[in-house]
Order: sequence, then C-alpha cells, then structure tokens
Amino acid sequence: MTTTQTKINLRGRDFIALADYTTEEIQYLLDYAIELKRKQKAGETYQPLKGKTLGMIFEKSSTRTRVSFEVGMYQLGGHALFLSKNDLQLGRGETVWDTAQTMSRYLDGIMIRTYAHRTVIDLARGATIPVINGLTDMNHPCQALADYQTVLEKKGKLQGLKLAYIGDGNNMAHSLMLGASKLGVNIAVASPEGYTPDEGIVKQSKEQAGAFGSDVLVTQDPKEAIADADVVYTDVWASMGFESEQQHREMAFRHFQVNEELTRYAKPDYLFLHCLPAHRGEEVSEGVIDGKHSVIFDQAENRLHAQKAIMAALMG
Repeated sequence: MTTTQTKINLRGRDFIALADYTTEEIQYLLDYAIELKRKQKAGETYQPLKGKTLGMIFEKSSTRTRVSFEVGMYQLGGHALFLSKNDLQLGRGETVWDTAQTMSRYLDGIMIRTYAHRTVIDLARGATIPVINGLTDMNHPCQALADYQTVLEKKGKLQGLKLAYIGDGNNMAHSLMLGASKLGVNIAVASPEGYTPDEGIVKQSKEQAGAFGSDVLVTQDPKEAIADADVVYTDVWASMGFESEQQHREMAFRHFQVNEELTRYAKPDYLFLHCLPAHRGEEVSEGVIDGKHSVIFDQAENRLHAQKAIMAALMG
C-alpha cells in the first residue's frame, strides 16, 4: 500500500453502507483486501486480530457470509461467535439498544445479517464497538466491496468502466450503485416497472457520481443497460424474504434474463458476476453463468478477502 493509503485510519468505524466511506477509504479497503489475499495465497501468517472476537448475528441464513466471516476471523488470529436469532434475547423482545450495549462489553466487533436496515443502524448507535452490515434488505456493502475487488483484479482498473446490473432493484443494486458512484464506475440498472431501485439511493448515487464524472442510469430496457458493458451483473428475482412472490416475479422479470442473446450487446470481453446463490434458467442462462466470461467463484472467494480487510481495518 502507498504512504497515503497507510495514513487512512478506520479503527472503530462501522461498516453499514459504502455511501459512508470516501473514495480514498474504499480504495484503501480494496488495496488492503488484495494484499491480504496475496499474503494468504503465499502462506504468510498475518494475525492483527489475535485475541479478538467477532459476534455474528444471523436473522437470515447464509452460506458465503457465515463461512467467509468465520474463516476470515480465524485467519486474522481472532475468533468468530455464531449467534442465530434463536440464540439471543432479541428474539424474545429485548431491545436492540440493550443488546448492543451488552455485546459491546464482551466483543470487539459485531457483524449482523438481518432484514430491516433500521436494525443495523440502531445496533450501531447502541454499540461502542464496530458494527458490520452483513446484509439488509436495503444494502449489501460487503458483497459490493468483494465485487469491485474482483473487477479491479480482472480489469486492472475501475474508473471509466461500465457495469450493467440487470434484475431486481434490490439491496445488491443499491450497494453497487453507491460503490460505483464513489469509484468512478459508470453503472446502468435495468429493472421492470415496480421493481426499480429505491429513489433515495438513485438520487444519492447520481449526486455522488456527478462529482467523479461517472454516470448512473436507471432504465426498464435491458438492452439499453447492457450496451457496451464491461461488467454484467444479475441477482435472483426473488431474494430472501420474497419467496412468496416467486411466480409473480417470474412473469414480471421474464424479459430480464441474462442470456447469450442479451450479452451480445455487451463488450466482447465482458465479465459476468452474480452474488449467488443462482437459479440457472431463471435470472441467468447456464451458458452465461458457466461460460468463459463468468468469474462468479473468484467473486465468491473475494468475500473472504474483502471482509478480512474490513475487520482488520475496523477492529485491528
């Protein structure tokens, strides 16, 4: 890392949304993640969190989030404590404030994966230790950081690239937009009517993008969004908590599948990303997700390295 980057101090901060971080701070975390990945691949021991404990609250189930945070803490020399909603008094009516105050006396950091974004904000207000947003219905910043790490590694840069997101204007779309607007990435989001991104997030992203000379486009035309894209991204049509809408969403999104026909409009060397889990044959064709442009498992791996950077920077 450069001298300027090493001067950045994030110790004690929360990680709730990429909008809370400056361009320099996000770039620092990306560089740190890449360096931690290099160390891990080289077999170098690096344990800045030795003796520290991360409490992991899960109100939503998980594969990548749980494994990557737990393994990441172990590799950094610390310990991760898994806490389901049934393990805590939160499930029996204890306030978020009381939970945050109590856990702050035991732990060095909290990661929470939940439904309402308000829960994470309230937890962070009550806690005296860093709180990391492992996912809410509004934001998924850890995933977006890993995504931009993947693009940076594969393309060698971020500024000036175009990312096309095709699908539900959900937490993933929000975090990608907020990150793009801080990193100089042009982003185009195509969603059907009724499923477009939050208007406040769109406005915030456009305002931030203007300062960095990048563009934010929200459209209902997948071809317009994907035109000349360097990166193509999609997510499931019915995210966790919206399974009851599956059939209705299949009808609404039927023209938004990322397939061989649609990706012809992207650049010939485009990257395909998906935050997983994926439903092949629904939001993406097998030919695309399992094809030569797909980097979904490099992307999934980078959850480990990006989150190690976040934890080490905030808790180290």
